[in-house]
Amino acid sequence: MKYIEFDDKRPLDVIPIGRVTIDFNPVDYFKTLAESDTFKKYVGGSPANIAVGLSRLGKKCGFLAKVSDDRFGDYVTEFFRKENIDVSHITRCTGGEKIGLTFTEILSPDESSILMYRNGAADLMLHPDDVDEEYISKAKIIIISGSALSQSPSREACLKALTFAKKVGTKVLFDIDYRPYNWKNNDEIALYYSAVAEKSDIIMGSREEFDLTEALIEKGRTDRQTADYFFAKGSSIVVIKHGKQGSTAYTNDGNSYKIKPFPVTALKSFGGGDGYGSAFLYGLLEGMDIPDCLELGSASASMLVKAHGCSLFMPSLEEIKAFIAESKALYGEMVARG
Repeated sequence: MKYIEFDDKRPLDVIPIGRVTIDFNPVDYFKTLAESDTFKKYVGGSPANIAVGLSRLGKKCGFLAKVSDDRFGDYVTEFFRKENIDVSHITRCTGGEKIGLTFTEILSPDESSILMYRNGAADLMLHPDDVDEEYISKAKIIIISGSALSQSPSREACLKALTFAKKVGTKVLFDIDYRPYNWKNNDEIALYYSAVAEKSDIIMGSREEFDLTEALIEKGRTDRQTADYFFAKGSSIVVIKHGKQGSTAYTNDGNSYKIKPFPVTALKSFGGGDGYGSAFLYGLLEGMDIPDCLELGSASASMLVKAHGCSLFMPSLEEIKAFIAESKALYGEMVARG
């Protein structure tokens, strides 16, 4: 059953909005940041990673973002071009703001941390003037990242994009994508998260992220209560993640589908969510059933946590299918109806 109907006449499949950063991941593994000497540079940021993931799966992606007016701005824009992502609406900052930098600490396959430099971040300078109705109308769906709501003028730009999307019939995916940087307090988080979530067709996040979203509405909800609340607001699919315990996709007809993570030997504990989001959305755009979308998403997530980086390691459809076939032969089915 199709829970989302996309306009197949649109020239773009997806336009993510928000964060483009640069990740520096240690080459000398399993050391603290203080002990690490050598790092490899990648394009990062959840919306950027998802765009690359979808493009590698054959979808036509645009992007709506602000980047720094320097060599790093050149670097991320050229990387997008090489990945066949439309860069016509990636614009340069004029106030000296710089692309956010992320240094990752990989202490073990299960213990990683992220140190972000986000003061004066270029992506948060996205302005409402950078958002135009025509561009939003070209996409089947836009992705709004929760981190883009953390500061003005980026949050107003996202709200403007959301308003245009509702006006022109472009679907909306809200990736809660909580990062503590740049937020002032939890009330602010709950206000902006809930405002966007209540107008989104698809919402994706961890249980903790949904708790932040619902903090001013009602605390202590179960996953089913959370899903039903947003279905009453008009959402079609709510995906709630529980880390190693797996994730569940709830649909507005009362069904739910749970998937366990595909077992892998992980290198790091981050990056899987972006692989999950891109492959799950690919399945929806292809009209696949929810269990098949979950399989793609969970497989891509597992492939990403065993890779050194994120954007550069986003898999092709053939690679995901081969991984799923190999994993099923070893471990059996991963999806169950809830």
